[in-house]
Parts: sequence; C-alpha cells; structure tokens
Amino acid sequence: MANMPPTLVRTVTANSADVPLTLDAIGAVETTASVDVKSRVAGQVVRVDFAEGQNVSKGQLLFEIDPLPLQQQLAQIQADLAKDRALEQQARANVLRDQATLKQSKAMADRGMALSKEGIYSREQTEQVVATADSSQASLEADRAAVESATASIQSDRARLAQTQLQLGYTKILAPITGRAGAIAIKAGNLVKDNDVALVTLLQMSPIYVSFGVPEQLLPDVQKFNAQHPLQVQASSAPGTSTTGTLKFIDNSVDNTTGTIKMKAEFPNPAHALWPGQFVNVTARLNLERNRIVVPSRAVQTGPQGKFVWVVDGSKNTVAMRPVDVLRTFQASGGEQAVLGKGLSAGEQVVSEGQLRLAPGMKVELQDTAVHTNEAKGTPSGV
Repeated sequence: MANMPPTLVRTVTANSADVPLTLDAIGAVETTASVDVKSRVAGQVVRVDFAEGQNVSKGQLLFEIDPLPLQQQLAQIQADLAKDRALEQQARANVLRDQATLKQSKAMADRGMALSKEGIYSREQTEQVVATADSSQASLEADRAAVESATASIQSDRARLAQTQLQLGYTKILAPITGRAGAIAIKAGNLVKDNDVALVTLLQMSPIYVSFGVPEQLLPDVQKFNAQHPLQVQASSAPGTSTTGTLKFIDNSVDNTTGTIKMKAEFPNPAHALWPGQFVNVTARLNLERNRIVVPSRAVQTGPQGKFVWVVDGSKNTVAMRPVDVLRTFQASGGEQAVLGKGLSAGEQVVSEGQLRLAPGMKVELQDTAVHTNEAKGTPSGV
C-alpha cells in the first residue's frame, strides 16, 4: 500500500459537547372530550341554532324540539292539581264538620246511657243515640280517608308536573361542552326519538391531547425527570411549526408487541393548531448530558463487528479502523449527530467522506478539512 497514491478523504474532528437527551416519537392528536348530542324527548325539530363546523360554547342553544305537546300536557296537569287541591280542602272541611257532629253525638249517647240506667230512656232510644254516635265516627273516618286520598293525588300531580317541566326543559338542547361541531345529522322539520341517533358530535379542541409511544428503556428517565418538574413536550405538524404541552399521563403497562408505553401530553391549543386525528412529531427533552463525544452520523460505518469509524493518524497520514459505541443520534444545526459512548477522544480526526475506498493503514490526503471540521461543531438543537 506504500506505493499506492494517497486516497482523498474529508475529515471532521470529534468534539466534546453538551447534548440534549431527548425522546422522539410520532404522536396522534386526541380530543380531551367528545360528546354525541342526542335528544332526550321525542318530537319535531323546529330550530337548528348553529352551523356545521362551528365552534360552540357550553350552554349554547343547538336544537329546539317542538314544546307545544308538552306545554298542553303541563296545562292539563296543572288543572288536575288545582282540582285535587279543591277536593283536599273540601275533605278537610268535612273532617271538621264530622268532628263537631261526632262530639255532639257522643255527648247524646253518654246522656242516653245514663238516662237508660235511671229508667228514663227506653232501650230503643238508647240504641238510637249510640248508633248515631257510631255513624258520626264512621263519617269522620271516611272524610279523613278522603283527605289522605286527595293529598296523595296532589303529590302524584306534583310529581307529574315536575317530570313534564323537566321534559319541557329538554326541548331546548344545549351544548354540554365547549368545542367544535361536526356534521349535523338532523335538520329542522325532522322527527326525532328520545335517546336515538346523535344529532351532532362535539369535540373539545382546547385543551387537547397528543398520545405517543415511548420505548420502555426510556421509562425510568421519563419518570425521573417528570417527578422533578412537569415534562415539557413539543409537537410539530410541519417544519417550522411547534407547540408546547405538558406530560399528563403515563400508562400502567408496556405494550408487549411494540415494547413501548403509551403517554399523553396536554396542549392548550388556543389557536386550534392541533386537530383531532392528526399525526405530529413529538419531542421531549429529558436532560442535558455534559461532555459527550459527538461526530456527524455519516462518519459512523457499520461492519460485521458493529459500528466503527476511520481515524486519521496525523503524523503518518494513515487511517485505522476504530470500533465505537453509538449511544444515540440527535439533530443539530450541522445535521444529524451521533453521540458516542466509547471508542473516540475529543480532538481526534475521523473520516466523514471517502470511507468506502479505505483499508487499515492506507495513506490518505485530507481535502477541505477545515470546512468540514466546523460541521462537527454545530450547536445541538434544543440546547
């Protein structure tokens, strides 16, 4: 190889840098609340007070069911209630009358019994006054029963009245949450059944969730840093767009098929930049690792024995194959960078272009080294 001309290569310098420990995943946007709005009474829809795709507020009128049948039923119940109250008052008046009559009848019966013992009243006269007292007692009991019956009827009327008033209130269908309306299934003039098809579906847009899977190996780090302070999560649907949320949920089990654990982050989403069902890129910074050896990812090669780099011996201008341990990669201003656990020291020159023509001990000639050395000094994103 000594007689062969040097091979042209480009090199970069392995640098010691502070790099962010981040997790990256693909997330799915989920609404925090979804409500299928249904009618709780049967009837004809007389009014639709919103438009499809409109943002609605909690308590806003959405639909109105024809209230006339229930209003008529309410008037009938109120009339029945008034009649039963009159019957109750009449029964109570009868009770007072019968109490007075019974008092008089009992007094006459007592006198008749006393006079009968003295021989003044005949047996027939005595039996007559006693029978009159018993009859007065029976009339009193009947009137008391009439009072109880009227009272029960009034309670039944009041229950029917409350139920009808409740159903009448259901003729105005209000938004149960603040959110965005979907397609309207029923138009004005259609008949609806109670608790039947959904008239419209409302999705809460703010705040909103993004769910994503994290490799189980990163779970201890996520738990550690989330315990110190709520973990901040970045979601991006397009280059140059990003919104920040907070980790809110860590599932209680690992998915055995994927080796990941599900998590959810909550985003304020005031401008509705995130949309339910949308896929987004998720990034969360767990820590800042100090003094890590970093080289561009393109400098790392893969061979039968694993990952390696070509290291340049500056004194001899030769190259040697050096096994390295790649911990992970991350995006920096100079492109994708590889974080090495072992195999290189800061300041060593590694080949970044021309590796396929190299063999151990081969002479090399450096081309535009200065330009490409600077690429390894790119500031890691998120630092």
